[in-house]
Amino acid sequence: MSSFFDTVACSYTDVDTSNGIDTDKFLQATEGVVSLFDALGSSAFTVVQNDMNGNIKKIRTRFLSNPTANNTLENLVANEAHEKKRVATEGLLWLIRGLDFTAQALRRSLTDVSEELNVSFTKAYEGTLRKFHSIVVRPVFSLAMKACPYRKDFYVKIHVSSEEDVAKMGAWLGALEAIILTINTLFATKPQLIKGM
Repeated sequence: MSSFFDTVACSYTDVDTSNGIDTDKFLQATEGVVSLFDALGSSAFTVVQNDMNGNIKKIRTRFLSNPTANNTLENLVANEAHEKKRVATEGLLWLIRGLDFTAQALRRSLTDVSEELNVSFTKAYEGTLRKFHSIVVRPVFSLAMKACPYRKDFYVKIHVSSEEDVAKMGAWLGALEAIILTINTLFATKPQLIKGM
């Protein structure tokens, strides 16, 4: 049985980052993350999926308006920088925050095999998204964390059991973490890009 990371249409390891992050491949790989939440088996994660899907749509709409000019995430953000409404940039900002939350939770899970998913996701949430969320949104996410399946059940669902499967998951995660770092660095060094967001 193939692992989840063998079945995604595009893995983060397939995203070309040599001249900037390939926008189209990044979006395809991120759609895989949205489906990964299905394996958590709780409707409580629907809010996370809907948020990610909405942000993917914002970025894809901008990309499709001029695929050549917006071929990388960096170019897309730069091209939108002088506009009053920076819809795709805001979408990318929130998408990266959501991906950072997901990546940190999965990294904790891979690193500490004794830690249950509800702990991994809760700790990741506290270190990433929580500070950006209002007191109205936080309880929704807390509920989602509590609804996480047992770690062993999740890994069965995504068919990650062998050392080879774990290595593939680790490579996918490492590539995602590198992309998150690149975009977070871009926003940190050019804060004007996300001013007022």
